[in-house]
Amino acid sequence: QAGPTSGRGHGQLSRLRSSSLEIKEKEIREKGSEILREQLDAAKKELKLKDKECERLSQVRNQLEQELEELTASLFEIDVLQAEVTALKTLVLTSTPSSPNRQLHPQLQSSGTRGAYKHVGGHVRNKSASGGFPTSSGKPEPSPVSVQPKEDREIDSVLFAEFLMWKEHPSLDRSSAFLSRIYSEEIGPCLSFTRSELSQLVQSAVESNSLTIEPVAMSALPMVKASAIECGGPKKCALSGMSRLCRHRIKLGDKGSYYYISPSSRARITAVCNFFTYIRYIQQGLVRHDAEQMFWEVMRLRREMTVAKLGFYLTDQG
Repeated sequence: QAGPTSGRGHGQLSRLRSSSLEIKEKEIREKGSEILREQLDAAKKELKLKDKECERLSQVRNQLEQELEELTASLFEIDVLQAEVTALKTLVLTSTPSSPNRQLHPQLQSSGTRGAYKHVGGHVRNKSASGGFPTSSGKPEPSPVSVQPKEDREIDSVLFAEFLMWKEHPSLDRSSAFLSRIYSEEIGPCLSFTRSELSQLVQSAVESNSLTIEPVAMSALPMVKASAIECGGPKKCALSGMSRLCRHRIKLGDKGSYYYISPSSRARITAVCNFFTYIRYIQQGLVRHDAEQMFWEVMRLRREMTVAKLGFYLTDQG
């Protein structure tokens, strides 16, 4: 009888040991899983912190890039504003027929440097370049070496009538006879480049006063994402497509690409911008001239556009 009882006791002991081992294994697994979960959570937290740090650094970088771009734009706008103020002072305080400003009108320099003109009997006479008139002392007065011809002008009645009609209600609406003619004869041709699509964008930006022209260093890289063919480069004009040394670039509006332009293209765009600046001044009532003086300034600006379109420009503009 003792034999079966001993066997049952041994079996129970084995089962208890097996159950104890299972419990320990389960506890070890649970504890191991808990440790792994803790390590995983710690790794996730560390990744989140690193992501936040990367995001913060990215924001700092973007902010610095934006501030740099705004600073560059502000410096250029200051130059533009200074140029506009100077131009406005010249327009408002320019000479009149009764009190000419000799710096603005070099053809009216004193007789010491140019031939003196004298109206006698309706004819214009000029002191001889080869001799001089006697003075009170009896000695001949030195005469200038050369005489520059004086440019004369005469108002075109049709053009003047169109200007007067526009001046009654000045606006930038191109449907008026005054602006329609200038668009057809000067603005359109002056802003007509090989790349017609970009030319239209340039004209729209000039009309909305949102075009920016800025000088660039020859070592600077183009801050654009578009292809080099579209935006040109330091040695290729984006408007004409010709290989030229481009010391300036334009931007159409606040956002978008920069386009490198040649000196000739810049001169053409600048001539049109100068015209729009002046008629905006008239529209805003900033020009204190009579109608005839305004008309002749408009004619001068129209001539600048025509000359620029023909390819002429001052070297200091390049």
